[in-house]
Order: sequence, then structure tokens, then C-alpha cells
Amino acid sequence: MRRTLDLNVSESQLAVDALAEASGLPKQRIKDAMAKGACWWTQKGKQVRLRKAKRELKPGTRIQLFYDDQVLGLKPDQPDLLEDLGRYSLWYKPHGLLAQGSQWGDHCSLLRLAEVALSRPCFLVHRLDADAAGLMLVAHDSKAAGALSQLFSGRTVTKTYRATVTGQLNADDLAIDAPLDGKESLSRVTTLAMNPEENTTEVEVLIETGRKHQIRRHLAGIGHAIVGDRLYGFPHPSGLCLKAVQLQFICPLTGIARHFSAASRDIS
Repeated sequence: MRRTLDLNVSESQLAVDALAEASGLPKQRIKDAMAKGACWWTQKGKQVRLRKAKRELKPGTRIQLFYDDQVLGLKPDQPDLLEDLGRYSLWYKPHGLLAQGSQWGDHCSLLRLAEVALSRPCFLVHRLDADAAGLMLVAHDSKAAGALSQLFSGRTVTKTYRATVTGQLNADDLAIDAPLDGKESLSRVTTLAMNPEENTTEVEVLIETGRKHQIRRHLAGIGHAIVGDRLYGFPHPSGLCLKAVQLQFICPLTGIARHFSAASRDIS
């Protein structure tokens, strides 16, 4: 069942009561949906998630519920905290986990799970496809988020990925610069190993730009779609064989050179 609810409270009322009355849903389902980030309200002129079921709402308060029992029934794989650096942390996001939530909920997102695990605010710094796995930074204050995000937008982060592609691809720092969505894009591909029996190739990919689905689209564009790429190739039981394995940059908060690796889990 998928439905939306948008109402203005006419009298002082608990949030869970107002939503249950207007939707006809059991209160326990409303509480679960609220805890999972499917309820929104306006606070200080900004739309934010409302998780507290017993929040007292004043007359005129606008509240919204985006209820999807399939979304709410999902159980996410847990991310791994690799390093807590105070103002930001490093995580390994598993395949299938969202970077951030949607209006329908955020319990299957890295940001929410990190927020719960560390009991502190979490801000998105950069993105990684839900189907992909690998390293992600999460900031814990707005200034750190802005500074780290600037690194990614300013192309001063070295981002390394590994992928298994279809076919036999012999590449040595192959530059793929096909524009994406009318914007310049550059990926560099190097072969790591070939598997003639399965007709696949393991490659390392460095990207100098960060367009949507850049690696997936570039590799598919040269006839070597990533194994398990349901959008640009074909589905596979193992899922999308793409991982973000290294991040390198000069920390804008400390000036220290950082090199994070998912392969060895070494942090320097």
C-alpha cells in the first residue's frame, strides 16, 4: 500500500493521533513510519522529518505522511564504520544501501544509520550509487560538510574504483572522455585481471569528474558494461560489481594528507 497524506491540524493534538485519525492506519504503523523517516512537518520554515510520535502539534501545524509499506518493510544491510575522525567519519557502504533517504523514509540510508550509530548530526558530503558499494565520508557539522563537499566539487579528491566488466578489456590508463548529459566527463581505466572462462575483466577506474552513473555509462559506452548493471547492461545474481575502494585528499580541516583504502581497511 502506497499513499500520501497532507493535513493541517485543526486543534492541539499528538502527531500520532492526528495521523491515525486522518489516515485510518493503526497507531503502531504510524509510529513505525515516523521512526523510519516517512513523516514530515514544517519547523522554522523548513520541511524536516518528524520522528516523535507524541509530539504535541499546535492548531494550524502542517504535517505530511508518505506511507509505503514495501519501503517501510525493507531491512538494510549495516554499513561499517572504518574511522571516526570527529568532525567527519569514514564508512563502507554495502551494496543496496542508499546514501540518503527519500520522502518515503531514511531507515535504509547511510546517513540515518550513521546518525543512529554515532548519536550526532550527519551531513552528506558526496554520493555513491545505491547499487554500488564502497567508501563514503559523512560530515558531522555543516562547516565540515561544506569544506569536504568543496573538495569533491573542486576535483581535488582522487577517487579510485574497482569493477568487473563484461568481455575482455585490455586497457592501460585508457581515457574515456565521452560527455555525459552535455557536460565534460573523464574516466581512466586500467585492466587488473582477465577471466577468459567467464568472459569478464577486473578493472581499476579513476574518475576526474563525478557525473551521474559516470563509470557505469562510460564502460557500457565502450561495450564493456559492468557485471550486474541492470540499467546499462544486464542484471546478475551478484548485483552491481562496482566498489569505491580508495579516497585521497588533503583534509581541509587539518591540512593532513588522507589516504583511505577499503581493500586493506588501513587508515593513514
